[in-house]
Amino acid sequence: MNTSDFDFSLPPELIAQQPLPGRSESRMMVVDRGRRSVRHDRFRNFPGFLSRGEVLVLNDTRVIPARLWGTKDGRDIEFLLVKETTAGTWRALCRPARRLRPGDTVDFAEGYRAVVTAADEEGGRTLRFSPGSAAVLMARAGYAPLPPYIKRGKKMADRREEDLSRYQTVFAGPAGSIAAPTAGLHFTPEVLAAVEARGVEIAWLTLNVGLATFRPVRARRVEDHRLLEEDTVISPEAARAVNAARSEGRPVTAVGTTSVRALESAAAAGDGRVLDGRRAAGLFIRPGYEFRVVDRLLTNFHLPKSTLLMLVAALAGLDLVQSAYAEAVRERYRFFSYGDCMLII
Repeated sequence: MNTSDFDFSLPPELIAQQPLPGRSESRMMVVDRGRRSVRHDRFRNFPGFLSRGEVLVLNDTRVIPARLWGTKDGRDIEFLLVKETTAGTWRALCRPARRLRPGDTVDFAEGYRAVVTAADEEGGRTLRFSPGSAAVLMARAGYAPLPPYIKRGKKMADRREEDLSRYQTVFAGPAGSIAAPTAGLHFTPEVLAAVEARGVEIAWLTLNVGLATFRPVRARRVEDHRLLEEDTVISPEAARAVNAARSEGRPVTAVGTTSVRALESAAAAGDGRVLDGRRAAGLFIRPGYEFRVVDRLLTNFHLPKSTLLMLVAALAGLDLVQSAYAEAVRERYRFFSYGDCMLII
């Protein structure tokens, strides 16, 4: 399958640059696979699409304020702290990367410093902070790691607190992600309460969103792309809830592509049953994949030629997804992280 099969044209003005005032006021496109139809709704009505006994799976990861600015020789450098590999040592992306070589010292806000200890071929750098100082620095001076299609420019400082709040789910728990599980951004405490009031069981898992989620597909053939692994944790309670639903014929609805990958990766390791525990999720879900766990999906609208769009097409079918996306463009839906959502039933 060609990567170009997942391309589409999107007017730039449809890329949402800020969240709506109310999280649950987003539009929701309902894609019915059985009827091969599309209809339009609002996310606030999402609980009405769920049934008693259904299991709703959410990713409770917390986004860290991983975007930082530092200086070397008086020149500004932007950093994205990707992952702490050992205490005080972080893998980071930076730009312009050419200014940093192993042995260089970077100055950050409030007197914090880091030493560049290694460089890789993809433009990444390894930084060594004093243990614990990176977390304090991010809390005091870090910004939400918004994707590059959300433009802040000179207003970034003015929008810092809002983005730190809104680029985070209301149910965020363990910290570790450098991008939000965006389908979860639409939920409010009231929506969650309405879900539970319908007799729906909520199961929580954690997938720390890393580079795999937004790493571009550069291969001409989809099959040649290598998906990076991301850390996941599934509790025994969540695994039991999902496995019981599967064995009893009750539907499992995943919130976000990250929840899908975590569940399906755990099922692949367990020969069809979701295993609890900590593991790396590196399953590349694309058309032709046979789902073991997930029946339905709530997801945002994704970038062209992305692995996220490929996952959606694997569940709903490429033709139906292409038709739904064309309809979303015609109806002026808001796209990507701060945008509207799609419910695949």
